[in-house]
Amino acid sequence: MEQTARHIIFHGRVQGVGFRYIACRVAAKYGVTGFVRNLPDGTVEALMQGSPNAIDLCLKEIKEHFEHYVREVTVNEVPVNPRYTEFRIAY
Repeated sequence: MEQTARHIIFHGRVQGVGFRYIACRVAAKYGVTGFVRNLPDGTVEALMQGSPNAIDLCLKEIKEHFEHYVREVTVNEVPVNPRYTEFRIAY
């Protein structure tokens, strides 16, 4: 199966609203690995790895769940890192 990785920054009111918890649940649902964490500037950073379709579905569901909170999403392709075998909250 083709694997890809995307570095994502979520902008808006994305901290203190359960964003990381929901992102973990949604990522597990689609078999996406990587991490999600709060950044000091108020954004949330995620690294998502998996099939392109799984990542697309994961992002779509997260954006729909937080449609009133997410103002902008920045997505960049990055190299796959095999050390991520699950999706977790990073601190």
